[in-house]
Amino acid sequence: MKAAVVHSFDAPPRYEDFELPPLHGPDDVSVDVLAAGLHPRVRSGASGTHYAADRVLPMIPGIDAVGRLANGRLVYCVVHDTPYGTMAARVVADRRRCVPLPDGIDEAIIAAGMNPGMSSWIALRLRAPLQPGQRVFVLGATGNAGRMAIQIAKLLGAGRVIGAGRAIGRLDSSGADEVVSLVGDPNSVGAAIANAASESDIVIDYLWGQPASNAMMAMLSARRDRSQPINWIQIGSVAGPTMALPSVALRSTNLRVMGSGQGSVPVEAIVTELPRLADELIAGRIPVDALRVPLSQVEKTWNAPVPAGRRVVLVP
Repeated sequence: MKAAVVHSFDAPPRYEDFELPPLHGPDDVSVDVLAAGLHPRVRSGASGTHYAADRVLPMIPGIDAVGRLANGRLVYCVVHDTPYGTMAARVVADRRRCVPLPDGIDEAIIAAGMNPGMSSWIALRLRAPLQPGQRVFVLGATGNAGRMAIQIAKLLGAGRVIGAGRAIGRLDSSGADEVVSLVGDPNSVGAAIANAASESDIVIDYLWGQPASNAMMAMLSARRDRSQPINWIQIGSVAGPTMALPSVALRSTNLRVMGSGQGSVPVEAIVTELPRLADELIAGRIPVDALRVPLSQVEKTWNAPVPAGRRVVLVP
């Protein structure tokens, strides 16, 4: 079959022939791939930098896809962490990780939206379950996943959602109740964050690093009642893999810091949430702008710039 194949962690995958291993487990199924998203998680796995990457070469990148089973059923599938991912004509998937989809939908929308939407959906459903009316602060909201996090928080019942990022013009139609620019000197940015988001109940953090450290201390220092719990959910590390966390932040406030990603939630629990997320995407309540690219163009597309707000989906 044809597939995108990675031979070096320092180079984009190439479109070439690849022999997929046969089915070997009782729950293995063959899925004819119709659309696979080129997510940041896919790029980091193909470069060997993701914490869950196997670093086995050659490999086919891709962690999820929309495709058809042998019986014709349309499904969304999440694959195991193996060298045989979804950017291929076919993929071997576990039937227990396949979510049935209705015929007639736009496969690219599901392939583009499930992975980034899953990040905040799982965080707000399973890591720090959102209660109706609670306030949510999205740090790093101007990226695709961050913008979706605003919409998902609203769908799940948040009473107020504040988004912060560098290109806040991208949040004009996001549904955020308030936006904060992260551009400027740290003191001014910290004051703006404290004013807008200090009473938040949940923080969805896609940045980490110094911006997260600055935002955290500004918010905690300004809280009216420091005994009220605030759940800080770390999802991405765009601004850096580490951050300074003064001990006083943990002793003087009711701060709970946790992560949400592979390993922090059982796969079975994640899969249970996927049908509802798929329903929201299909209904258009979480807008997604998918840029369809032929799989044969994967090498040229891999590191090419993508227009803001769009998500690349590789199709046969």
